Amino acid sequence: MAKRGSFAVIIVMLSLGSIGVPQLGARAASRVRPRHHAAAEETPGIPLNQIHVLGNRPAPFALEAKAAMLVAARSGTVLYAYNEHEKMQPASLAKIMTFYITLAALRDGRLKLNTPITVSERAWRLSVDQSVSHMFLDVGQQVSVNDLLYGLMVSSGNDAAVALAEYQAGSAEAFTTMMNQAAQKLGLDETHFANPDGLPVEGEFTTAADMVKLASILIGQFPDAIKYTGAKEFTFHNIHQRNFNTLLFYDSRVDGLKTGHVDEAGFHLVATAHANGTAFISAVMGTPSMEKRRTETEKLLSWAFNTFVTVQPDWQKAAPPSLRVYEGVAREVAIGPQSAPYITVGRGEENKVTLTASLRNRYLVAPVAKGTAVGELQVIANGKPEGSIPLTTQASVAQAGLFSRLADRIRMAL
Repeated sequence: MAKRGSFAVIIVMLSLGSIGVPQLGARAASRVRPRHHAAAEETPGIPLNQIHVLGNRPAPFALEAKAAMLVAARSGTVLYAYNEHEKMQPASLAKIMTFYITLAALRDGRLKLNTPITVSERAWRLSVDQSVSHMFLDVGQQVSVNDLLYGLMVSSGNDAAVALAEYQAGSAEAFTTMMNQAAQKLGLDETHFANPDGLPVEGEFTTAADMVKLASILIGQFPDAIKYTGAKEFTFHNIHQRNFNTLLFYDSRVDGLKTGHVDEAGFHLVATAHANGTAFISAVMGTPSMEKRRTETEKLLSWAFNTFVTVQPDWQKAAPPSLRVYEGVAREVAIGPQSAPYITVGRGEENKVTLTASLRNRYLVAPVAKGTAVGELQVIANGKPEGSIPLTTQASVAQAGLFSRLADRIRMAL
């Protein structure tokens, strides 16, 4: 977003009847948004007894937001939540899915960062619409995928969203179908998209829980995405725009992710933050103002960093590194947890986390496929079970020849 000082200079020049305003000034002036017809309804704090906190801790505070959810990024543990399944308009949070699909296309080789995309008239019209955010694309202009991603996530450009959508699917409508197919595949059962940019349409909705899930998947699959989500500013066409996520300027632990606003739902912020090996993802939705979405998210994240810590206990102290294999070309196979055993607990409770292993069998018989479940790691925190992680084989073992198999059958019978 252009600086307020720039707006003031332009407005004064115009009011004095100045002529020959440079092109940059004209473009920056078009960035000023008209006042919304209706201010977001003031959101009263929810009763504390309706807020769910890890370990049935008492809720520390209520937020001035319609819904909120906070999770530990590595463990996936829900730390704070209320109304997290309440459906509301996503606004520009829909661009997170546009971002995700584009990153997947880059990963799979269907796009390159330097791929030039020609700006259509439809995308250009959004760039001159003073009521929406945009990155100032020109019709017929060729813009790299890399620049469009910055325009999408920093400038929150609706024009960038449509340009990316049209190139990948042929039309914004076809891309929207891709968005909903991806949502279904990712398990976003409380979300339905109506366009690539999130402009309000009847029947479009999401929830705080789904936005946290989508952000978690995105960061998990594309950790380098913070290159775009954490950028504080972006310059295109010599126009300097600051990230709408103003929390980036207040808290160095924050590295993204996306804001959104429509009058019907209020102001949203999905945020990611990390420090000292602990990372959090939050969604604060339906606040009454831009300032509130920042301050309420900052309050939530600061509380989380002060209250919780994520640890990674050594699973090898609980489970053997391998299992014996009979009738195979190898005599043993490595085993390990299906996913890294990250555990989130209250600060000061790090030493109260333990793991215990239970194995289904003492040995395996070939052939053995990679990823075969062989047991579980049970997670114990403060003496209470907190879940389990499957133990699986880390490699495959093919069946041995006839004589080796016969010899092993004799060994097993002894």
